[in-house]
Amino acid sequence: MNSGRSIKIPDKFTSPQHAIDVVRRMLNACGMVIDDTMPSVIGFLDKNIRISVDKAPIVDSDVGINASIRIVNQQTVSEQKLLESKSATAEMLHFLTACIRYGVSVCIAGSTGSGKTTVMAWLLSQVPNNRRLITIEEGSREFDLIKRDADGNILNSVVHLLTRPHENPAMNINQDFLLERVLRKHPDVIGVGEMRSAAESLSAAESSRTGHTVCTTIHSNSCNSTYRRMMTLAKRKYNMDDSVLMQIMVEAYPVVVFTKQLEDRSRKIMEIIEGEDYQDGKLIYRSLYKYEVVDNVTLESGETRVVGHHRKVGSISDGLKKRLLDNGISHKELEEFTGKEVD
Repeated sequence: MNSGRSIKIPDKFTSPQHAIDVVRRMLNACGMVIDDTMPSVIGFLDKNIRISVDKAPIVDSDVGINASIRIVNQQTVSEQKLLESKSATAEMLHFLTACIRYGVSVCIAGSTGSGKTTVMAWLLSQVPNNRRLITIEEGSREFDLIKRDADGNILNSVVHLLTRPHENPAMNINQDFLLERVLRKHPDVIGVGEMRSAAESLSAAESSRTGHTVCTTIHSNSCNSTYRRMMTLAKRKYNMDDSVLMQIMVEAYPVVVFTKQLEDRSRKIMEIIEGEDYQDGKLIYRSLYKYEVVDNVTLESGETRVVGHHRKVGSISDGLKKRLLDNGISHKELEEFTGKEVD
């Protein structure tokens, strides 16, 4: 990958077996084994290098092996960078900051490479220094949220936790396990790297519904489909009625953000919604901000430039206004999102 684009390189393996041997040596160095009994593995070559490998019979024997290596850079992004890249407007970022600052949980949705982790890292960096923030990530640490002064003294209260996968279920430390432990550490804000399983989906939601502010990410195709995506994750393990699960998710995450990588590789917050309720099989929500694509222009170089803009399309509900006020936001701050003086 180069600046988000895939490029072909001339180097190649001499044979499928050569590729298998090279990848096996890489895996052996970090204590992982791939063979016919375990033809698919996911692990970490180093604390920030993720590897996913599949070999025959999962892939064709004449291919030998498929390996994907991802270098995970710890996310450090400023509000200025987000504004300069036009990922969002200042008002959108201030609204999301207010949500995390004043007790409103946020779920950031999007596909791989859409920028959702970057947005989450920035949002968690806005947690006040006197609030206790605990993050949970799977396998490698992408967040670096500890703040220090010029003398190296720590300014905020942050705990970063990582999962530890193990073949023995009794020794496996997954996100659900860590979520249970985190609740005993009196966090003000919990950052869950990504919801992937049924247990994580419901545990994170229940954490939010019991008074904790939660920020997490999930793979989804749009803002309003994110709640159903959470619900279907939970359904894999819990035999609960769809409407009950949907109501749980809407209550747990009043605000959903959808991010996307556009044709020109720019990353945008495409929409922010407020979920209000789920009644009679329908999601009741308010669209607050949207990015509208006006055109996709092909340049002389053959590259595409996306023309568009962000627009405020709605205002938050009276219920969310009251929640923010009850949790400490000032009338002046709230007016920025309502566009009028608060009663």
